[in-house]
Amino acid sequence: MSNDLNIPSLFDVKGKVAVVTGGGSGIGTMIAAAYVQNGAKVYIAARKEKQLKDVCDTLNAKGPGSCHYFIADLSTKAGCDKLAASIKERESKVDILVNNSGISWGARYEDFAEVGWDRVLALNVKSIFYLTVALTDVLAKDATSHEPARVINISSIAGLTPIPYDDRLTGGNGAGLWSYNTSKAAVNHLTTQLASTLTSKHITVNAILPGIFPSKMTAFGFNRSGEDKMSKENPSGRLGDPRDMAGVALFLASPAAAYVTGTHIVVDGGDVISTKAKAKL
Repeated sequence: MSNDLNIPSLFDVKGKVAVVTGGGSGIGTMIAAAYVQNGAKVYIAARKEKQLKDVCDTLNAKGPGSCHYFIADLSTKAGCDKLAASIKERESKVDILVNNSGISWGARYEDFAEVGWDRVLALNVKSIFYLTVALTDVLAKDATSHEPARVINISSIAGLTPIPYDDRLTGGNGAGLWSYNTSKAAVNHLTTQLASTLTSKHITVNAILPGIFPSKMTAFGFNRSGEDKMSKENPSGRLGDPRDMAGVALFLASPAAAYVTGTHIVVDGGDVISTKAKAKL
């Protein structure tokens, strides 16, 4: 245990090994950048190699940490196991796992396809469970109560609201996000279950619940409504930016959060507590 309460010590991730799924864009890239810029060795994983390579090249040019990538499809248990095996070929210990990969699906209530449930739940929920299980041994290795390993699940404020309609993201026309919102509520509960399961192994598990940040998932809304309009709809007058995400991700991965597990941290500028949306069919 250290009595050093200086900020550089409290929020230190230098030399840590991190895995960030969905690290080729959006929030995953923001988190990977935060870790690399603070001296961590980061592995990002997604399906599209060009995006992964571009992110690695950019982050490695900045340093002082390093960024590496794996091409992975995490929509199946086999895909999760394959990624975990690839990581274990390179590393005997993982300090931080960020489960960020996810997709959305919007459609009208009466036309919501079954595949819109299957794909969303497979990637947004199942992959978190199976990848965490597959990496539990290397997360638990050498972990202690004062220096636990970290699992950080990227959920969404969508998991807190019963309203499936968000015209900012779907473009209106009655399209709803039933499977996506349900999946994020499941992520929140799975986070709590994993936290209770892994505490004895000295692995903390927490969730970040972002509001609207620039990403592939929100690109449609940005293109349709424009950033200015979307910003004005947030009570803080702006949308999330990389510093907002980096700060929370660094906190949860650092010594400052060694005693924090099972939490759900909302990062939305007050959007949820100020929303007065109405259901509509």
